[in-house]
Amino acid sequence: MGRAEFIAMMAMLMALNALAIDIMLPGLGEIGASLGVVNENHRQYVVSSYVFGLGAAQILYGPLSDRFGRRKPMLFGIAVYILCAIGIVVVPSFGAMLVLRFIQGAGAAATRVITISIVRDVYGGRAMAEVMSLIMMVFMIVPIIAPGTGQLIMFLGNWHLIFVFIAIVSLCIGFWMYSRLPETLDAADVRPFTVSSILDGFRIVLTNRIALCYTIASTFIFGALFGFINSAQQIYGGIYQLGVWFPVAFAAVAVFMSTASFLNARFVGRFGMRRLSHGSLIGFITITFLWMLMQVFGPQPMPILLFLVFFSLAMFQFGWIGSNFNSLAMEPLGHVAGTASSVLGFMSTVGGSVIGLVIGQAFDGTALPLVAGFFTVSIIGLIFVLIGEKGKLFQPHNPRI
Repeated sequence: MGRAEFIAMMAMLMALNALAIDIMLPGLGEIGASLGVVNENHRQYVVSSYVFGLGAAQILYGPLSDRFGRRKPMLFGIAVYILCAIGIVVVPSFGAMLVLRFIQGAGAAATRVITISIVRDVYGGRAMAEVMSLIMMVFMIVPIIAPGTGQLIMFLGNWHLIFVFIAIVSLCIGFWMYSRLPETLDAADVRPFTVSSILDGFRIVLTNRIALCYTIASTFIFGALFGFINSAQQIYGGIYQLGVWFPVAFAAVAVFMSTASFLNARFVGRFGMRRLSHGSLIGFITITFLWMLMQVFGPQPMPILLFLVFFSLAMFQFGWIGSNFNSLAMEPLGHVAGTASSVLGFMSTVGGSVIGLVIGQAFDGTALPLVAGFFTVSIIGLIFVLIGEKGKLFQPHNPRI
């Protein structure tokens, strides 16, 4: 497999998660109405239940992939994901849907954990950060087109067709992976699947200061993103009344994140992960602070164009933070890549989803809870980066990273 195909495949495997979330955002109102949801904030649980499943199951997939290889656990997870998508088409109640969404997220956890493990199997250092940036650039195509695709599907039918579409797309990606991706786990790195080996792997991860601090920082930063995803339909559809233009606004911001990932891939080899990600984190704090001031003291609601400018600038910084923080956390843990990706993914996804749920449920008819949440989590993220780096920012530890 060539490098371009490898990047495209890894991106599409990771994008199954974005597909399962973003494509249905325009339809959350219809889903809630169809299944008898009265409180509009409770519609967010369609997203949150999936993300909780995604985070919780990551604990298992890493150790499994370190014992049985990358392919088999990945294919199992994709199969669970597809079956749940089909089951949701005929779901009888909102509660049953949330259960299936949790299980679907648990299946998709394989793509989150094992994809990063595969990349770490093949690349390290700045090369890994460069490849992860390119993967994130391709991955971001899905948030750009998914809401519009969901809106188009709903023009053609009801929300059930969205899950039929998800099942078909994931089946195609799973077959591509089955037919083209070889096993990447080195035989020398196979670890026994026992309780003691799993706990030892967790100990290795949790006692590494750099890995732990960057994971916690990522958890809070990703919490901001989950907070927006939870309340996106209420902000764009409720506050700004965008209607069918909701996917356009969503895609505009995603374009900035994709562009940032592309530029990161070009610059990370020259400047290093620490310089780029630390500068972006400070930029994120500055932008969200100014945004929050405008939200408090400016006109209510903030003009939609100004809102999108602030949001796009913040997400541009996010595009440089995400892949670099993840690579920095994984860099010292290559010998336990599967377990490391599992533990780090569990912490950042579950923790981020809890933070995102808190931010989303704080929605009060304005965007202030979201913006204040962005600023708060960025400050906490900076604190943990400073702890991890012993108070020194922008300092590469060696020429490779």
